[in-house]
Amino acid sequence: MQLSLVPGQSIESYVQTLKRIPLLSLEEERSLAERLQQNNDIESARRLVMSHLRFVVHIAHSYKGYGLPQSDLIQEGNIGLMKAVKRFDPNVGVRLVSFAVHWIRAEIHEYILKNWRIVKIATTKSQRKLFFNLRSAKKKASWLSGEEAKKVAEDLGVSLKDVLEMEGRLNSNDTAFDGSPENDDDEDYYNPSAYLEDNRYDPANVSEEEDWSEYHQKCLYQAISKLDDRSQDIVKKRWLEEDKKHTLQDLATNYSVSAERIRQLEQNALSKLRNNLKQAA
Repeated sequence: MQLSLVPGQSIESYVQTLKRIPLLSLEEERSLAERLQQNNDIESARRLVMSHLRFVVHIAHSYKGYGLPQSDLIQEGNIGLMKAVKRFDPNVGVRLVSFAVHWIRAEIHEYILKNWRIVKIATTKSQRKLFFNLRSAKKKASWLSGEEAKKVAEDLGVSLKDVLEMEGRLNSNDTAFDGSPENDDDEDYYNPSAYLEDNRYDPANVSEEEDWSEYHQKCLYQAISKLDDRSQDIVKKRWLEEDKKHTLQDLATNYSVSAERIRQLEQNALSKLRNNLKQAA
């Protein structure tokens, strides 16, 4: 039997079709799993998957509160089921349905985390665990009390700060970058597009920045030119050379003085340089 949840097909019709697929006995399941494991028998894999599709629907139904299409949750759960069938070892001594729970939920969780918000709400393993447990805890109330938040933190082994931060994310809403087409001019003022404009590559700004950079560079070299020759050499070799900046000891050897003396000369030169730049400004 070929079966897939296609666009336009109702969930009820899909479920009714699944009910006509017979469940496998323990002996049948073990025999099919062994043929798949030993001979890579595709037909055995198909039968194992088909007989457990109704179980995926049952699990997917428990996630209906996330506001995502039920058909998508089922499809993702089916992918998890297929991964479980591929990895199932009949010699472990558990039924496929017990083994597959983890894989089905993992795929559904991944789908929810990718699609529940435009911005990812949980990225680490601990955040994902907190996300789903906090969603369950918040079904009775929109916000947790202080004691409830502490209890969640203790039960999950996370900090109270993490719980409160995740709760804030759960209660926030996505905002369209450009706002709604129905918004008037006053409302558009509060859209992110009104205050998150990127002007870095605006030709006028780029030209202005280049002019300022050229001007500052000119002022710098004019200020340096007013220093004595030794001070100019120290500043350039210590601060302006790109390939290899000289150490105090390098310059001390060059001028036959101590490294401490070079440091003093450098500090004195930098002080004069700052004064020269202030005068130029």
